[in-house]
Amino acid sequence: MKIYASANPAKYKVGMWAFVLHRLSGLVLVLYLVAHLIVISTATIGGKFDRVMDLFHRPWVIALELVLIAAVLYHLLNGFRLLLFDVGIGIKSQKPLFWGLMGVGVSLMAFAVRALLPLIAG
Repeated sequence: MKIYASANPAKYKVGMWAFVLHRLSGLVLVLYLVAHLIVISTATIGGKFDRVMDLFHRPWVIALELVLIAAVLYHLLNGFRLLLFDVGIGIKSQKPLFWGLMGVGVSLMAFAVRALLPLIAG
């Protein structure tokens, strides 16, 4: 059975990984949005809101918020890169632009970790 390069993740290049991760981060964000709306809307029924808010202050939930921030940053910055391509900027330098924006994302993520780490550590 022949495996084509497009079906073999081990042979993906940077552009293909950017594409796949952009789709996955978009899916994660949509699923989070649906879950968020369900949790918040049901929390207002029957006076459960305070219990739900207490749950959101637990360290493991705050750690999951870091994952959410990472997904938002990746999706935002990769989307910005794609927007630049649409207007004709950076087409000939796609890899450096990708890695530069990912560097910006890592820097912003470091700020988020620094802000939330005291809440996770207790």
